[in-house]
Amino acid sequence: MVTATSAQASGIAAQTTAARAAEIVSEYLRGPIETLDATAAELGMELASSPHVGALSAQRLDALVEPHAHRILGLPDPQIYGAGFIAAIGLLTDERNHLSWWQGDDPRKLLLAAQSVNKALIDYSELEWFRVPMETGRGHVAGPYVDYLCSDEYTITVAAPVHIGGRFVGVAGLDLLIDSVERQLLPLLSELGDNVTVINSVGRVVVSTNPRHATGDAVRGGPLADLPRTPCDGLALEIIAE
Repeated sequence: MVTATSAQASGIAAQTTAARAAEIVSEYLRGPIETLDATAAELGMELASSPHVGALSAQRLDALVEPHAHRILGLPDPQIYGAGFIAAIGLLTDERNHLSWWQGDDPRKLLLAAQSVNKALIDYSELEWFRVPMETGRGHVAGPYVDYLCSDEYTITVAAPVHIGGRFVGVAGLDLLIDSVERQLLPLLSELGDNVTVINSVGRVVVSTNPRHATGDAVRGGPLADLPRTPCDGLALEIIAE
């Protein structure tokens, strides 16, 4: 029989584990987020000062974004799969929507039309990673979700809004594949001893050291539903420790 004292001790231990796990997750994502925020600010200034800002083509945008994308992809840790800039609908003169995006181990430009006509016609303005920064003016961590637009893999996308004189013109973004996040992050969380689960803002599992909780599982209605949650500083992510 578990006494009140032992139950309280277990609760305190879980809170301590959750707090430490939140620090680990925040630290893991801090580098990419800070780099992306800086990139968004730089892109805004470069776009504002471009002589083609009023008549910007996809080719000119790609030339401006490419060095930023390669810099992000060159970050040593964590492993980033894709990076670039996604233009606001109607920003360009020659394309209604456009992704200036590079991805892969040997980074290559993403060519949506070459992959699928349907992909080229997607209205990404309703997707979480684009919509939330557009509506809030703040960076956002979206996922996990199957990224049918770029990688066709389970993905986390970090996005930051880009503005010119207060006008929203798109988002700078980067992708982390869940496969690499699990390989890099789970060993750090496992060292805490207790089962640790990272969930997103809609209550779905991002990663978990407990094999019973798979990426994408809904917390609602399950064994984690009523357990305390600890927020990760500056992120729309929370920690549940069992």
